[in-house]
Amino acid sequence: MVKPPERRDYLQSLERGLSVILAFSHNSPRLSLADLSAATGLSRPTVRRIVLTLEELGYVRSEGRLFSLTPHVLALGNAYLSSLNLTEVAQPFMEEVTRETGQTCSLAALDGEDAVYLARVPARKVMSITLTTGTRLPAYATSMGRVLLSGLPESELEAFLNAVELHPLTAHTITDRERLREAVERARERGWAVVDQEFEVGVRSFSAPVKDATGHVIASLSMSCSARDVDLDTIHAEHLPVLVRAAARISEQLGAQIAADEEQRRRGRGRAEDDRFLQAHAGFFHAPR
Repeated sequence: MVKPPERRDYLQSLERGLSVILAFSHNSPRLSLADLSAATGLSRPTVRRIVLTLEELGYVRSEGRLFSLTPHVLALGNAYLSSLNLTEVAQPFMEEVTRETGQTCSLAALDGEDAVYLARVPARKVMSITLTTGTRLPAYATSMGRVLLSGLPESELEAFLNAVELHPLTAHTITDRERLREAVERARERGWAVVDQEFEVGVRSFSAPVKDATGHVIASLSMSCSARDVDLDTIHAEHLPVLVRAAARISEQLGAQIAADEEQRRRGRGRAEDDRFLQAHAGFFHAPR
């Protein structure tokens, strides 16, 4: 297990560079030096040096006084996805869910206070915003987020509840911390969550957990549908069982894959092969919660 870095090993320049990259978002795709300085708390000269470096490396492009990220940034996220191989395992099951139900199917992981899309198989446009790989949605107001929160240890869930700002995105959004805790606990007990128009009016979503070989929740499989076209009874009776079954099958595939690879390793592969095995499955080997 890698030890946390000591202060003398901590690269503040790397921290600052990452903070500039993370300042860009769906709502702020183009930012000026002043915007980036305000968003990161860094001085304009520091921001300028970072942005010029990122531009030289191909991660940022300039558009007059404004800057935006380039597709090269996706390589950073793809490195994580490639090591975990989760999306490759999940993709055929997601496609099957969409074919069977006619509804959009998505895969997401928790990052801070957000659920982040890892993959998506669209059926038809349901939401007013465009959702793609990398899109971030607030975990507290989405079914995928609540399923992901249900997999957190109690101390981390408590920290989340204490820190998150619960904005009323619609008239249906839960903005009371105790009610949100109860909703997360229900998701943990049931093994799924349904959210009815809390993130966007007219959209219902429902999710189930995807677990790794150790039984930890590493992602959520979700579906979204129009509230006008699909009522809650249909979701519970027809769509939810399909989704829960698919999430369970993905989880089984992840566990079977790890077990098979580990068995090969035990049959006498060398140190180099062991290192490649551990790197390929780094997302699965973490301390039990």
